[in-house]
Amino acid sequence: MATQLTMQLLKRFIPLDSLKRQNLDALLRKTEIMGLPEGKVLIKEGDSDQRMVYLVSGTLLLTDSEGNTETVESNTPEAKRPIAEGLPRRFTVAAGTAVEYISIDADLLDVMLTWDQTGTYEVNDLGTIEEEGPGADDWMTVLLQTKAMQRIPAANIQAIFMRMQQISLSAGDIIIKQGDDGDFFYVITEGTCSVTRETPLNKEGIRLAELSVGDTFGEEALISEAQRNATVKMLTDGSVMRLSKEDFHSLLNEPILDKVSYSQAADMVNNGARWLDVRLPSEYDGAHEIEALNIPLYFIRLKLNTLNPEQPYIVYCDTGRRSSAAAFILSENGLIAKVLDGGTKAKDQS
Repeated sequence: MATQLTMQLLKRFIPLDSLKRQNLDALLRKTEIMGLPEGKVLIKEGDSDQRMVYLVSGTLLLTDSEGNTETVESNTPEAKRPIAEGLPRRFTVAAGTAVEYISIDADLLDVMLTWDQTGTYEVNDLGTIEEEGPGADDWMTVLLQTKAMQRIPAANIQAIFMRMQQISLSAGDIIIKQGDDGDFFYVITEGTCSVTRETPLNKEGIRLAELSVGDTFGEEALISEAQRNATVKMLTDGSVMRLSKEDFHSLLNEPILDKVSYSQAADMVNNGARWLDVRLPSEYDGAHEIEALNIPLYFIRLKLNTLNPEQPYIVYCDTGRRSSAAAFILSENGLIAKVLDGGTKAKDQS
């Protein structure tokens, strides 16, 4: 009798067990259980296909290039993780018995994990204003005094202000909506906004923050290529300046993010930098860099004060999505952060 695919079954596997219900529901609709007869090959050594394979039932045989074979049986701790993790594949995987398995697009899963972990809401405090004084309520003054903008070349700052578009809004207008794709980075120039997030138990949305002149929002969805994880709505009449996704990346995000190769990162670690793994603890437990600090992306803001402002951090995840979002947050708060270019997948392929 064929096994039925349920949400509970998906939660047997790492890191699917960490997905929030709405993403797990979406994954459930996109996934099906497939069968493979005894003796048939599921994965070939050297494959670089972007999929994560999980064993639902039966036994798999993993054979390396030297002919060494290990067995993975369903419902064991080894079967909780993707089979033959890492690219290119280091094992040929065949069915030791008739098996059932699921195959999930790795990029889709990474986007879901990133969306789940981009924090409680979209708002990024780009830094603390050093002092209050005349003109502190002017949005441009506030923005220019943030730590992030202090790292941007003068030419870029001029281009940012030239390319921003002003939008006039009325009380009640929705600027960004939870679940939509990211398209712009915003700065409030007049009025106040509320930030709310819908949950399965509260469809009206939980109030997370109130924003005023000079506050910014929307960047996390642009960096991680995920959907908006909150709704921002005008509480009063007002206006915002917005910067397109393309301009945000070229003028603001790219100058702040500093990407390094694995060999460059390893040299930096040998000279005092530290690995910072922003994946989930369950992913970290599977494999991680030696002495890496593990702070999942969704905890980054809460843990900023535990990080050493004098020590460089090499931030990494599987693909570079989550680590880029984390590094942006660290950089805008004055910490020294480098991104492992391409994530651990790039390391595996090097």
